[in-house]
Amino acid sequence: MRKTISHKNYDLLVVGAGLTGAVLAERYASQRNKKVLVIDKREHIGGNCYDYIDENGILVSKYGAHLFHTNYEDVWAYISEFCEWQRWDHQVLSYIEGKLVNVPVNINTVNALCGTHIKDENEMNQWLENVQVKKGKINNSKEMAESRVGEELYKKMIRNYTFKQWNKYPEELDPSVLARIPIRNNFDVRYFNDRYQALPKNGYTHFIRTLLAHNNITISTKSDYFEIKDKVNYGKVIYTGPIDRYFDKSGLEKLEYRSIQFNIEHYKSMNFYQTNSVVNYPEEDVPYTRIVEYKHFLNQQSKHTTIVKEITNDSGEPYYPVPNSRNIAIYEQYKKLAEIEKDVYFIGRLANYNYVNMDQAIKNSLDFYYDHCESDF
Repeated sequence: MRKTISHKNYDLLVVGAGLTGAVLAERYASQRNKKVLVIDKREHIGGNCYDYIDENGILVSKYGAHLFHTNYEDVWAYISEFCEWQRWDHQVLSYIEGKLVNVPVNINTVNALCGTHIKDENEMNQWLENVQVKKGKINNSKEMAESRVGEELYKKMIRNYTFKQWNKYPEELDPSVLARIPIRNNFDVRYFNDRYQALPKNGYTHFIRTLLAHNNITISTKSDYFEIKDKVNYGKVIYTGPIDRYFDKSGLEKLEYRSIQFNIEHYKSMNFYQTNSVVNYPEEDVPYTRIVEYKHFLNQQSKHTTIVKEITNDSGEPYYPVPNSRNIAIYEQYKKLAEIEKDVYFIGRLANYNYVNMDQAIKNSLDFYYDHCESDF
């Protein structure tokens, strides 16, 4: 998608056409009547949420599965204005010791992997109390995981999976990385327990295209900010890309990111490849972290199926900040530079070097808009 840069002057230049950039562009265009130019170096809008119909007629996400969930009433009300959402209670299975077990850990998981016969919440609470490794201060993700599920499940489900994802063992990562993993004391098989759990009926690309449909918004894909910034007239900038790329001439060390290699496999005349949309593979002898079968999402109908095997690595597009003490310290130096940069606002996962879910990305964008729309723009 590409629109010609037609306006001579823009009030706002938004760098990045993902969720953060799209929401902010929509707000300033529709609520403040600002002329907004949205650019993205990729050939499409949507950022990592971009999805498309593949050769099997299946809606596939190019950069990994995205499952929307939230308890924010304002976020749910906002996104519901732009497209129809279909309820989706996401489930994840993990293949361990030749068994498919529930993720997050619930009673079924413990019984399958630990040889227990837990029957109810009281027994599960007691089991957790007995195995959890309690510490006064949690210093890293290993200690965080063991404080929640104990040593046995940590070793079977978490240690090697974390290394495959991050190329670092949990003891090398900030506690926040594994603090996000939920635990169930019952038989609930849902991955999330938020009130609102849904997928956009026509896909995320359609949703973001609708956000950017306002007449005040001009979109230019295949446009690198650092190549065009001196060729376009604009007032303020909202920058959602990697913060160290913006300040690459500062002399500061580069931040670490993890990327993902997506290996797509198309199968003809096959109903389903696996029993669930997402199956994790935490054992170290399997090179990929998970297999996603997109046909499951939205209960899509096709005579064929498509799967994607994901392998994380250190090269390619930056997806995940690596939160350890080194990177956190380096980011703080970049943050100081960002705070004094004139007329440029840094917001988003890569700009703030912080992993956030989709709902938090939208929430942060809405909060930013309401905090700044009167005074700064």
